[in-house]
Amino acid sequence: MDKELLYRFFEEKATLDEEKRVRRWMEESSENYDSFFEERKVFDAMTLLADENQILSNNGKVIFKLWANRLMKVAAVVAITLISTLSYQYLIKEDKLVMQKITVPSGQRINLELSDGTVVWLNSRTTIQYPAMFIGEKRVVKIDGEAYFEVAHNKKKPFIVETAKGNVEVLGTKFDVEAYSENGSFVTSLMEGSVKVVSDGQELVLKPEQMSYIHNGELKVAPIEDYNMYKWREGLISFKDTSFPSIMAKFEKCYGVVIKIENPSVVNYRCTGKFRQSDGILYALRVL
Repeated sequence: MDKELLYRFFEEKATLDEEKRVRRWMEESSENYDSFFEERKVFDAMTLLADENQILSNNGKVIFKLWANRLMKVAAVVAITLISTLSYQYLIKEDKLVMQKITVPSGQRINLELSDGTVVWLNSRTTIQYPAMFIGEKRVVKIDGEAYFEVAHNKKKPFIVETAKGNVEVLGTKFDVEAYSENGSFVTSLMEGSVKVVSDGQELVLKPEQMSYIHNGELKVAPIEDYNMYKWREGLISFKDTSFPSIMAKFEKCYGVVIKIENPSVVNYRCTGKFRQSDGILYALRVL
């Protein structure tokens, strides 16, 4: 497949016929499918990390921006696990503990591994703060947004996720936390293990396949009915019996755009579906 055509597709500049051509090629074989996503990773890395190399210092904060060609050298070793623009800030506190801060912009997501072996996936518009090394009796990270954790087990040192609305404490488990401060959400979904959720003096312990959420100020528990919603880690946008405005809000987060609904009749539509984020917003809107 012509790389120039693929890059036009990634930039959403391809014609409808070209989009069909790319999709037909991708679906012809598993090799083509793998090649498509490898090229997408390279495109994301080159596009999003192509800023000039500079270090900006301001009041003890340092922002690192990497050369695109340097990233490509690293990519050959780590297969480009980074698939987003990153803003790294190193915060030096009074106790000399180095804190790292990563912010994921709209339309992107990343995967990283913490010093204890915990693996974290960060969704669009998510910020995480964590220490370069976990020191003391607890492993504490802070997030604003949505993150999926696979926590390395350590019964002597609990892992705590702090958010604006509450905290989640675990020893070793797999779970998803959605806590965007902009809309006051705080949803914890447990896939494996056990977690304790604390919010405004309330606490509860979740079992696998359960989720907690806040309703009218009260911490509630419900079964997880649709695991597709957690496939954002795989670049999928999934929704089940969801209102049209809610879907548009999800598109805004995934694609980094602002959508204005001018036709009031579509507000009452409820839809179920699934899109690859790489298909692009124009394709998703045409299908809907």
